Amino acid sequence: MSKSRKSCETRTRSRTTYGRRDTSRSTKECGRTVSKQVKQLDRVIIRFAGDSGDGMQLTGDRFTQESAAFGNDLVTLPNFPAEIRAPQGTIPGVSSFQVHFADHDILTPGDAPDVLVAMNPAALKANLADLPKGATIIVDTHDFTKRNLEKAGYSENPLDSIDDTAGPLADFGVHPVDLTGMTVEAVKEFGLSRKDAARAKNMFALGLLSWMYGRPTDTTESFLSKRFAKVPDIRDANITAFKSGWNFGETTETFVVRYEVKPATMSPGTYRNITGNLALAWGLVAGGVQSGLPVFLGTYPITPASDILHELSKHKGFGVTTFQAEDEIAGIGAAIGASFGGALGVTSTSGPGVALKSEAIGLAVMTELPLIVVDVQRGGPSTGLPTKTEQADLLQAMFGRNGEAPVPVVAPQSPGDCFEAAVEATRIAVTYRTPVMLLSDGYLANGSEPWRIPDVADLPAIDPAFATADDLTEEGEFQPYARDPETLARPWAPPGVAGLEHRIGGLEKADITGNISYDPANHDFMVRTRQAKIDRIADSLPPMEVEDPSGEAKVLVLGWGSTYGPIGAACRRVRRAGYHVAQAHLRHLNPFPKDLGEVLKRYDKVLVPEMNLGQLSLLLRAKYLVDAIGYNQVNGMPIKAAELAEAVGHLVAEAEGIPLEELDLSVATSQEVHQ
Repeated sequence: MSKSRKSCETRTRSRTTYGRRDTSRSTKECGRTVSKQVKQLDRVIIRFAGDSGDGMQLTGDRFTQESAAFGNDLVTLPNFPAEIRAPQGTIPGVSSFQVHFADHDILTPGDAPDVLVAMNPAALKANLADLPKGATIIVDTHDFTKRNLEKAGYSENPLDSIDDTAGPLADFGVHPVDLTGMTVEAVKEFGLSRKDAARAKNMFALGLLSWMYGRPTDTTESFLSKRFAKVPDIRDANITAFKSGWNFGETTETFVVRYEVKPATMSPGTYRNITGNLALAWGLVAGGVQSGLPVFLGTYPITPASDILHELSKHKGFGVTTFQAEDEIAGIGAAIGASFGGALGVTSTSGPGVALKSEAIGLAVMTELPLIVVDVQRGGPSTGLPTKTEQADLLQAMFGRNGEAPVPVVAPQSPGDCFEAAVEATRIAVTYRTPVMLLSDGYLANGSEPWRIPDVADLPAIDPAFATADDLTEEGEFQPYARDPETLARPWAPPGVAGLEHRIGGLEKADITGNISYDPANHDFMVRTRQAKIDRIADSLPPMEVEDPSGEAKVLVLGWGSTYGPIGAACRRVRRAGYHVAQAHLRHLNPFPKDLGEVLKRYDKVLVPEMNLGQLSLLLRAKYLVDAIGYNQVNGMPIKAAELAEAVGHLVAEAEGIPLEELDLSVATSQEVHQ
């Protein structure tokens, strides 16, 4: 056998295959015909990982857009350092993007990747522990130098022991490929420096993965043409690298299997891929349109909420005004002023900003003006983990103000649901004349999913019902703190209407007149009235939706916010294993739905998964005296469905008297399953 022939064969020896139905075709390489198989898969999880300057977020986003265009259901998980430019080649500087795409309905970005694309030693080491046995690793060999290996904490090159059954990579199918070298060679005609040429390696990797999984390529080529239109050499180099990666997959013997994941079956409609921050921004625009109010965003940039400002600044045509203030307090102060003037005041921030805005939120409670406070939660306390997700601001949203200052709290459950939650927050704020806390988080903000674009006719009409001269008493007086008998909301009287002049500010108001009052009995009455107004919101909420397919469940898993996906996936797995479990999810956290107490009483045990130390559990125990059992995680990452499924399974076994040694969760902990 010739040396070149042997090299072609040994390059595929560590390949791992998975799938259901195989077909094959042929291409030529190394002077002979290479058979290319096509395998059908129902789902795949891919993670792109590299240095924070390697363009992994762009690569993952483009693969996501290709998959969305193809028609797969998908969920993504971007993960990147907080530093603008973390130390190159180090584990803290690793950036990754995980995409889970399937031919059926899925709920999470996946617990563990089937495929890891690692662009350097640090990316390999940082992600290796997440890989299940049999996973595929595609690794760029170019940066596996002695210096880079040392920076990543390797004493020896792990690629030198691929065939060693005791080596660190023995459990995986490893494909060492010089992505950088092939990229530089492919784009040399454009006269770029080696450094600039090497930057296109992420597009080479994207082209290779696009070939492996049959992704449409025209969307990426069009994107690159537009993005780099002003720098033709960079544009052409990136497009060439992308095509070269695709051609490499088509012709090389290194990869002899191509995978096919068919489009998912979805309800009819027009879909697009959307992130949580984008959906939330559009929901605020829709809220303004449906209420007939101009939207004013007063904000200060903060991770991970800044994209809301970026997006809303593009929509002046819908009556949106954006104001980037000098600090958090100025941002909310301007938003309250806009609400006083008759606009829909909005401010966006994360947990540290909510702390700074707390006094101003209390002012909005006292003045009883519509205001939306968007809190895109991140890891804390203090500056904490700016780019990691958490759900630890619930108690802050509920109680983080001086005095009795009740505020409604609304939380979306998925990236697309951020749109609906923003419209709902607008409805509550305008109808009940109150600030509303809208709790998103970093996972929802940066993650994405297919979203069916709603019909505008299906969106709720929101009536601001401004006060007019017709609201004056027979004596010609305006009563700024009179109450709507149904909602307990006071009149909204923007300045400039003759006869509707009134006092406003942070001092306690007298009932009806709104004059400053220090009377103890009046203060007691006004405190109770403001609380009653928030409680009255529950009258407008729909009944709780409980998913209990068999009707025989003794365990309820109750969540809020972005735990919806992991909870849903975990419950599916437990049911697939043959056990009974119910699931419910809260959008409204203050006030709770009126029938929540009744729902909780139906079940012997209630499990509450949260990315905090038990904040919703605390509220449920206090209000309903239910023995809520917490499943708590605060590691900056979403809860893993398989681990949660095991916890649910053990609780089900306890509730139903099943001996643990008889509990079989092998299906529940293997992979995300169909509904």
